[in-house]
Amino acid sequence: MPSPRPGTLHVVATPIGHRDDIGARAVETLRKVAVIAAEDTRHTRPLLQHLGIDTPLVALHDHNERTAVDGLVERMREGADVALVSDAGTPLISDPGFRLVRAARAAGLKVSPVPGPSAVIAALSVAGLPSDRFIFEGFLAAKAGARRARLTELAGESRTLIFYESSHRIVECLQDMREIFGADRAAVVARELTKLFETVLDAPLDDLVRQVSADPNQQKGEFVVMVAGRPAGEDERLAEGRRVFAILKDELAPAKAAKLAAAITGAPRKALYGT
Repeated sequence: MPSPRPGTLHVVATPIGHRDDIGARAVETLRKVAVIAAEDTRHTRPLLQHLGIDTPLVALHDHNERTAVDGLVERMREGADVALVSDAGTPLISDPGFRLVRAARAAGLKVSPVPGPSAVIAALSVAGLPSDRFIFEGFLAAKAGARRARLTELAGESRTLIFYESSHRIVECLQDMREIFGADRAAVVARELTKLFETVLDAPLDDLVRQVSADPNQQKGEFVVMVAGRPAGEDERLAEGRRVFAILKDELAPAKAAKLAAAITGAPRKALYGT
C-alpha cells in the first residue's frame, strides 16, 4: 500500500480585531484542515464558532511549542493538513510558531502562507510616515534599562521604526523615546486597530507623551508605535550626542552626562539637556 501524501502546514492570518477582515481562502483552509494549532484555543474558538467551523483545535504557544512540534510534524508526515494561527494577525510576527515552521521545513513538508491581516502593516499604512524602508522591532524589553539601551542603539537609524507595546508600559515607552530620539521627532501611536475604539495619534513625541499621559482611555488596548527615522537634515553630531547622553545619564547626573556627551561627540550641550 503506497504511503499517504504528506500533509501541508498552512500559516493562516486571522483578524487583528474586526472579524469580517478574515479572507475567504483562510476560512476555507481552516474548515478543511485536520487540526488547527492555535496560540490560545480559548481565543480562537469564538472566531471559529462565528465562522461556523468545527475543526479540532490544539494549543501551540510559547510554553509548549518545543514539546508539541514533534506530534504535529508526525501528523503531517502521515498525511494530515495542519493550520497554524495566532491570537490575531499573521502568525510568527511577535507570536509563536517559528519552531513548528522550521521543523516542518526541515522534515521536507510543504509550508504554505495564507496571507491576511497584520497589525504592523495596517498601522504603517495609515501612519503617514515614510513606508518605503522600515524596521519592525516587536516588543521592547519590559525592564527600563534594557528598553532604553535598545532605543539608544536605534537613535541614529534613518528608517521608520515600528514597535509593539503593552497598555501598562505605553507611557513609559513614549517618555523614553522622547528622551532618546528627541522631543520633536515625528511619531504615531495606533491603538486598537480595526476595533470599536480605534485611534491613531500623529504628533511629535513630546506632544504624544502629553496626550497619552493625560487620557486614561489612550492607555488601554493594544498598541503599535511608529517613529520616524533620523531626519536627513539632522546634525549627525546631535544624533550621536543624544545617543551618548542617554547612556551616560543612567550613571551620572544629567548636567554632567550632557557635558561629557557634548565633549565626546561635539553636539551642543544645551540641545542635549538644556543647561
